[in-house]
Amino acid sequence: MFKRIEIQLNIFTLLLCLLSGSVSISAFAATTNIAAASDLKFALEEVALSFEKQSGQTLTLTFGSSGTFATQIRHGAPFQMLLSADEDYVLKLHADGYTLDQGVVYAVGRIALLVPVSSPLMLDGELKGLAVLMQQGKLQRFVIANPEHAPYGQRAQEALEHAGLWQDIQPKLIFGENVSQAAQFAISGSAEGGIVALSLAKSPQMAKLGRFAVIPAEWHTPLKQRMVLLKGTDATAQAFYAYLQQPAARAVLRRYGFSLPGESE
Repeated sequence: MFKRIEIQLNIFTLLLCLLSGSVSISAFAATTNIAAASDLKFALEEVALSFEKQSGQTLTLTFGSSGTFATQIRHGAPFQMLLSADEDYVLKLHADGYTLDQGVVYAVGRIALLVPVSSPLMLDGELKGLAVLMQQGKLQRFVIANPEHAPYGQRAQEALEHAGLWQDIQPKLIFGENVSQAAQFAISGSAEGGIVALSLAKSPQMAKLGRFAVIPAEWHTPLKQRMVLLKGTDATAQAFYAYLQQPAARAVLRRYGFSLPGESE
């Protein structure tokens, strides 16, 4: 079975993990290391299990923010493949010579308002309930991924700006280091809700604890998600890259709320 690693903000996280023993150097040497945006957490785990059963190969999946991964790759992190939540990170890595080519867009992401089942926040994709709760002075905490390096945090900010809420809500914001952590915070009961990846909100794990409403796509810049093979890639990474473009893998992504290249939403 594939190994899964959660990556945090600090660009030296990977090195610290290796030094602390939480991730062994031999594990990185023996398996194919895939860096994936954390909105893919549940969908990619499902795809990876299917790939490993069919191929007999082993993958190590590391989930985190796309911006952090891009920085880590520039500092020599031993990844063979990157699945970014924002294609700009891939295109910049390619321009600087870190990738085999420009890669391909594998999906287009969406954002959603996610609230715990006990939240007083009225659930609606146009954030009218959020505005009312703020006007009533009843909003205590609201969660998004950190816009400085997480594409889903950037799109959450854009949506809040579109709704005219960004300036007033900032004192109430809690930043997740990536969108997966933001989703966990949003349904923990310590916040009234948050804006996260639709793919996480739709997962069975989140559905048990929270409710969601999809935010209009026109409220934010499209989340074109691009994947690419990095310099030094191995045969297993190349096979997984091809597998992700096949109907079985695409069907999983579609089920988690992603739009797919060449298909209507």
